[in-house]
Amino acid sequence: PVDERTIQPMGILHGGASAALAETVGSAAGNYCVDQKTHVCVGLDLNINHLRAVRSGFVKAIAKPFHLGQKTQVWEIQIFNDREELAAISRLTLAILQLT
Repeated sequence: PVDERTIQPMGILHGGASAALAETVGSAAGNYCVDQKTHVCVGLDLNINHLRAVRSGFVKAIAKPFHLGQKTQVWEIQIFNDREELAAISRLTLAILQLT
């Protein structure tokens, strides 16, 4: 939701909230691509570009893989507003760690 919990003082969706959404969605997607009994994916690098201000409503994020390797994954995460307009785009690199 874009409301008093997620907006910045200027009344638009906080960039940190968008970044947290992108990393959450990308990390969840990455973890679905590994054997979760033996491995876990964690954020290594996040880049985000904010393209359109969002003042209200909801945003949704969609993650698509660029690279699914044995040690790293690279994901594109697009964030859309209620009108299906692209509000932000992100690239997330995940490290794949073996559980001990």
